[in-house]
Order: sequence, then C-alpha cells, then structure tokens
Amino acid sequence: MAGEPQADCLFCKIVAGDVPATVVRESATTVAFRDINPQAPTHVLVIPRAHYPDAASLAAAEPGIAADVLREAAAVAADDKVDAGGYRIVFNTGSGAGQTVFHAHAHVLGGRGLNWPPG
Repeated sequence: MAGEPQADCLFCKIVAGDVPATVVRESATTVAFRDINPQAPTHVLVIPRAHYPDAASLAAAEPGIAADVLREAAAVAADDKVDAGGYRIVFNTGSGAGQTVFHAHAHVLGGRGLNWPPG
C-alpha cells in the first residue's frame, strides 16, 4: 500500500534504522543522507519517510510531503554551503531515467560545475 514501509525497499530500511547511512538532516517527514556513490562534492539524497515509488506518486498523494522534500533539499544546500554558487535537485522517475531505488527521492548535487544538458 502506498505510504506504508516496504520490506524490500532499501530506503525504507534506512528510515527504520535497519541499514546505516550518513544522515545529515532529519525532519518529521523526511530523511537526508549522503549518497554512497557521490557524483559531486555535495550529493545528498532527501527522501520522504513514507514510501511512494516516485516523485509523481508522492506529489499526487502527499503534496505537503513533496514540498517538505524540496524544503529539506534547499536546507541541505545551505548546510553544505553550495546554495550561493548553485546546486541541482534531481528526481529520477522510472528505470529509463536512471531510477534504481523505487522510493521517491531527490538528489541534491553541488560543489562543482553542473553542465547542461546532463549526461
């Protein structure tokens, strides 16, 4: 059921504390942690505590929590001091877009030049 923890979901296990992560921020609705394969000096994932398979389903079911994810992404950028120089927030939706964990999450990337279009 949408919103409920999934036993086979890596990010649900991180939320539950069953899988370790380098957590940098937490709120009542979100958890933010460093990516284990960073693509930039700042590469943090911001996830909702509730399980939704992608950003679109999260926004449709829980627009307030989707806004919380964006607010926390901005706070991560400020905490890592990449907000002034610019940063990117990326939501991959579907395997064709590179999503590998099907729990909605935002990548916060910064601290280096980020070319456009992305590769």
